[in-house]
Amino acid sequence: MKTRLTLIFAFLMFVTILPAQQWGGRGSGGGFNREMMNSGKFYGKVVDENGKGVAYAAVQLFGMQFDTASKQMVERLIAGQITEDNGDFNLEKLPVRGDFTLKVSILGYATTEQKVTFGLPGFRPGGGGPGGGRPGAGNWQRGQRPDNANAQKSAGTEKSDEKKTDKKGKEGAEKAASASPSQGGGRPSAGGGGDWRSRMRSAMAGANFDKDLGNIVIKPDAQTLDEIVVHGEATNVSLSLDKKIFRVDKDASAEGGTAEDALKNVPSLSVDIDGNLTVRNSSPQLFVDGRPTTLTLDQIGANEIEQVEVITNPSAKYDASGGQGGIVNIVLKKNRKPGYNGSIRVGADRWGGYNGSANINMREGKINAFMNASIFKRLSPSEGETDRQNLFGSPRTNVLQANDGEFDGLFASLRGGVDWFLDNRNTLTLAANYRRGDMKPIQDIRTFTDSLFSGRTSSSEFIRSSDAFRDFENVGASLLFKHLFPKKGKEITADININTFDMVSGGDFNTTFIGSGFTSIERQEGTSTSTFITAQADYVEPIGDRGKIELGARAAIRDYRSTNGNFFQDPETGQETRVVNFADEYEFEDAVYAAYATYSQEFTQWSYQIGLRAESSSYTGYLPETNSTFENDYPLSLFPSIFVTRKINEKDNLQASYTRRVNRPSFFNLIPFTDFSDSLNLRRGNPNLLPEFTNSFEMTYQNIFDKGDNLLITVYYKSATDLITTFLDTEFNEQLGREAVISTYQNSSSSRAYGAEFTLRNSITKNVTLTSNLNLYNSRVDASNVESDLINDQFSWFIKENLSLRLPKSFTVQLNGEYRSRAAFALNSNRGRYRGYGRSTNTAQGYSKELWFVDLSVRKDIMKRKGTLTVSIRDIFRSRRSGSFSESEFFIQDTWRLRAPQTVSLNFSYRFGKMDASLFKRKNNKVSTEGMELMN
Repeated sequence: MKTRLTLIFAFLMFVTILPAQQWGGRGSGGGFNREMMNSGKFYGKVVDENGKGVAYAAVQLFGMQFDTASKQMVERLIAGQITEDNGDFNLEKLPVRGDFTLKVSILGYATTEQKVTFGLPGFRPGGGGPGGGRPGAGNWQRGQRPDNANAQKSAGTEKSDEKKTDKKGKEGAEKAASASPSQGGGRPSAGGGGDWRSRMRSAMAGANFDKDLGNIVIKPDAQTLDEIVVHGEATNVSLSLDKKIFRVDKDASAEGGTAEDALKNVPSLSVDIDGNLTVRNSSPQLFVDGRPTTLTLDQIGANEIEQVEVITNPSAKYDASGGQGGIVNIVLKKNRKPGYNGSIRVGADRWGGYNGSANINMREGKINAFMNASIFKRLSPSEGETDRQNLFGSPRTNVLQANDGEFDGLFASLRGGVDWFLDNRNTLTLAANYRRGDMKPIQDIRTFTDSLFSGRTSSSEFIRSSDAFRDFENVGASLLFKHLFPKKGKEITADININTFDMVSGGDFNTTFIGSGFTSIERQEGTSTSTFITAQADYVEPIGDRGKIELGARAAIRDYRSTNGNFFQDPETGQETRVVNFADEYEFEDAVYAAYATYSQEFTQWSYQIGLRAESSSYTGYLPETNSTFENDYPLSLFPSIFVTRKINEKDNLQASYTRRVNRPSFFNLIPFTDFSDSLNLRRGNPNLLPEFTNSFEMTYQNIFDKGDNLLITVYYKSATDLITTFLDTEFNEQLGREAVISTYQNSSSSRAYGAEFTLRNSITKNVTLTSNLNLYNSRVDASNVESDLINDQFSWFIKENLSLRLPKSFTVQLNGEYRSRAAFALNSNRGRYRGYGRSTNTAQGYSKELWFVDLSVRKDIMKRKGTLTVSIRDIFRSRRSGSFSESEFFIQDTWRLRAPQTVSLNFSYRFGKMDASLFKRKNNKVSTEGMELMN
């Protein structure tokens, strides 16, 4: 372990001695005002022909503005600066609309000009938006002068100072930088203004307002560089050929909930009542901010999430883990706007649950700091039944089990970090997070048993009460270095992530037999700890105008230790006796080392990407009580990927892809420890499980409509070997003193799944948007190697609808619905609510029953759009009833469960902030920030 860590740190030290570059910031969408329209930043470096930075060069930014005197658009100075000693320059608080001209000049060199833009359209002289409108002062924002005298004066001063001393030139440029009037027009006119505002809001949400202009070379001869344009448009749903991006921070139905509530509304995804996440009926690899995580969905607050990325067929540059489900990446909220901004949220629901969160971001100069804190309490009642006919033992029995329970969970998290912009192209980011959870599942199980003797029936009844707890702490930290080279698109990054997870669990289980009055008293206790370390470096090198090579390396090491104990109380003496099990103590360590290379090339109508990933993995388990060790080693596994894209026209694209992936057993799949929390459904891991390998093929067609609407059609085929499958078997259990059914895991010989998925985003009117997702698939699991003729072949489908309706008076209504048909059990489903202690859902011996549900939410913007009130109700018709049917040679079982139906919640959020670039160091820059609050 120490040797591996030394190698990882040495590798990172080698990479991070290189300079690092900051990322470009992005707007967060939502509303906008003058402050947001003046939030742009251009930065770069002025160099000579030898690449050496040029100090004291005058950098000026000019733009077209409306002159009220001449009634024409004229060029005026927007901002200016003298370069630093190393040639760096930063022009901040710039208008984000329109086109600009950047001019660089210094004595001895000819003036260099460059066209630049943030990608947003400017206004025509009449205002009102791109289509024109009513001319006159009414089209300018309040307090904004189109013929800003200070800007004119600064412009004249700057031009006249070009032939004077460097000192005077620098003073003139700094004076110009202090005058930053908004470019173009202000508010649109009444005619069509709302539609323009909606389009502009969407464009601002996706545009890049933090733009690196690269190295600007000044020569004795004049040189004009090519125009740089960034095009972007963001909506709640962004569909592309290789990934789907869904903005969930605007999802009203998830307000005050967890990641379970946010992700269940995302097309292609499904979340069951135990928190198991699936993509097209297979479990994906879960990422948070682009890296694998040990967190479960109920440990992440919905208010922390900005967007969710769904990658169904990841290329070779992504982690090969995830099997048939691909990757789901949860992107947490973070902001890099100048000044400060943040939000506060509070809420409660009908069951007594509550939530509160606050986040703040502060940036000035080279420092950007962010912090998020949240707490939420979740109370959710549950009920269910299990009807089982046992086909083994003597006598045969019929068992009816009725469950009533309540989950009481309190979760808190603190997340923060600092971005240090060392210079224009180097960024160091340090982030840390702390999460804690206290969970108390309480359950009463009433069991009726009919024993079928020859010619007669005997009945018995008992009640099993469980009072359990599971407390965990999760601590993580990450360090990232990034560098962007002057060459456009060339960059290198390196990062290391460390995460520790500690859990203490236990429970009292009392079984009272009706009639005799006898009570059996049992107790379980356990502790577990894990450490997960990842280190990664990536390099991108553009080849020509349209080619690109990407290289990377990654190491992931996980260390896990657990101790468990089962105790029975002697009814006569009251003394506890520990039942020794060979797996009471368990340790394992696994490691994955990987490297990848991809090459991509674009042509006029064709593009392709080929890649290869190599991974070496090892797994070592140890049982201290028996001093036994078992290992699984895969010295080298190769994972190729191929993507070919055909651009049919400007609106139609076609892509074919192939990838190979792996699904390695989780530690809850592997731990050979029997869980007795439900005496009718015992569960245990299998330390001899092998990884499963999947070959995946996809063909995707994309059609882009007007108004940003999009249609995505995908057909897919997946084939897996050594599929990790839940298997039911019987054995004599000493603790119970009888034959018992054990749910464990086995490697099935093979499986295949194929289907088609349709995703459509349709703006029916400017106020009504409908997003539809339909998935048709067939799955076949061949487990005949485990049990003769055990094959499960099932056709299934589901449809998901999301309707958003904007009403007058700043009201928004959102309706979400989903229907799922009978389906084969989800493949590789191992991320349950209690980290592996949920119901078994992955088996070749049954199917899940159909279900449907509808959620409704109403949102009202208040306090000049800085505040929001949201009322929502989940599972309106109490129809989200999860059920399953299982059949084997040992029993026939029918089960249903319902959790927290018709949950009504009320949530309030408030957003605040100022685009004040001098937050910590006040100075007189003659620019008033009064009333410039953020309007997200």
